[in-house]
Order: sequence, then C-alpha cells, then structure tokens
Amino acid sequence: MAWPGVWTNSVCGHPQQGETTEEAIIRRCRFELGVEITDLTPVYPHFSYRATDPNGIVENEVCPVFAARATSVLQVNSEEVMDYQWSEFKSVWKSLLATPWAFSPWMVMQASDEQARERLLNYCQR
Repeated sequence: MAWPGVWTNSVCGHPQQGETTEEAIIRRCRFELGVEITDLTPVYPHFSYRATDPNGIVENEVCPVFAARATSVLQVNSEEVMDYQWSEFKSVWKSLLATPWAFSPWMVMQASDEQARERLLNYCQR
C-alpha cells in the first residue's frame, strides 16, 4: 500500500473499457464512499504526477480532478477508506500549507495549482 495513513482526496480508480471518466467517478463514489453524487465538474482536468513513497513504491498517474456534490449519506467502504472528515476547502488548504507531510503528494500538488484552487473555490461557492 502506497502512502498509508495520510489524508488524501477521495475516489481513485480507472475507467473500465467503454466507460466514460464521469461514469467511472460515479461508480467509484458508490464503491469507495457508498454515496450518490451530482453536479460533477472538472476542476483540474489535465493533472498528472509521479511520486515515490518512503517504501519505494512509485506512482506515475494521469488523473483528472473533479468536484461533485453528495446527494446521500456516506457509507464508506472500510477496505478503501481508513477515515474521513468533511472540511471546507480553505481549512484543508491551511492544513496543507502547515503540514504537507500529512497529505498525499498528489493532493498537495493539486491544491498548489492556483487555477485548480480557484476553480474549486468557485465550485464550492455555487
């Protein structure tokens, strides 16, 4: 397992054959979080990263970042999610700045992109 015990964004996976990115996100939200979503919106559509964890596991990923609104109560899959917390983005951003080591490297990279941050803040204010 790469980066165990750090905070990160939710819902990672890959589209299945013939599945759109949006369909994959809906499927993974159901699987990981047990939640239905709406208002799916790209906030960092061309994000990619390469990172190596302390155990030497390398991730080299292309992963667009989307925001969505939950329309049901979370029922997290304990095989996928160690813990969760609802937080306002501004609070998360302050924590990322103060303790970047407590978050996945890709989450730090995503939040550090000014345009992606602006898109997410605008989304949250709708």
